[in-house]
Amino acid sequence: MWIEKLLSGVLELDTASGTRYLEPNLVQRARLLWTFRNFLSLPHQVLHPGELQLIDRLLEENKSISKQTLATHERPIIGRVEGRVERPEPEPAENLPMRKPTSAVSDRNREAAA
Repeated sequence: MWIEKLLSGVLELDTASGTRYLEPNLVQRARLLWTFRNFLSLPHQVLHPGELQLIDRLLEENKSISKQTLATHERPIIGRVEGRVERPEPEPAENLPMRKPTSAVSDRNREAAA
């Protein structure tokens, strides 16, 4: 069964907007097979940052397939990530002007240099 998962498996992802099925490439499937080697499903809190980045990358690349396609092609599910909360887009950083050091700080720096 693991050979079928390695060759054509998909990752089931539980999101706020419903269940999604992500289609990883061969190397990504191998990594996910290792992650789910002892479990059918895992909460997203227990995944390593690298695994979460992999899932985020698959979501960004929109590597998802429909449930109907999954059933039609009989693709095995590698594993299921439970309770995935999609992260909001980060707000752009605000550019603030550089602040000059206070006189007390510059006095301490002069004393330390002497």
